[in-house]
Amino acid sequence: MNESDALQALTALAHGTRLGIFRLLIQESPDGLPAGAIAARLNVLQNTLSAHLRILEQGRLVQGTREGRSIRYRADHAGMQALLAYLLADCCQGDTAICAPLLETLRCAC
Repeated sequence: MNESDALQALTALAHGTRLGIFRLLIQESPDGLPAGAIAARLNVLQNTLSAHLRILEQGRLVQGTREGRSIRYRADHAGMQALLAYLLADCCQGDTAICAPLLETLRCAC
């Protein structure tokens, strides 16, 4: 991941509704949710949701798959891992004692 990609992903997450969508899809991994279910769960209008999902897709944080007449969205784990790797590439100058709590937090979150 380069700086431009990281900025696009971070920009996508820098909105309350989009952050909520991403967190919901992480919780619903690996199956994800149809767009209508996301809209209902987060109380977001369909047309507004579509715009938010498009931004999250451009940031490589979610992926949509057509299923008949609807689209099922899933968190893009590879995209999030790439973002986290970019953010942590120079973490703590390689001092594992400093990074250990952060790594433990990430391990527990999974």
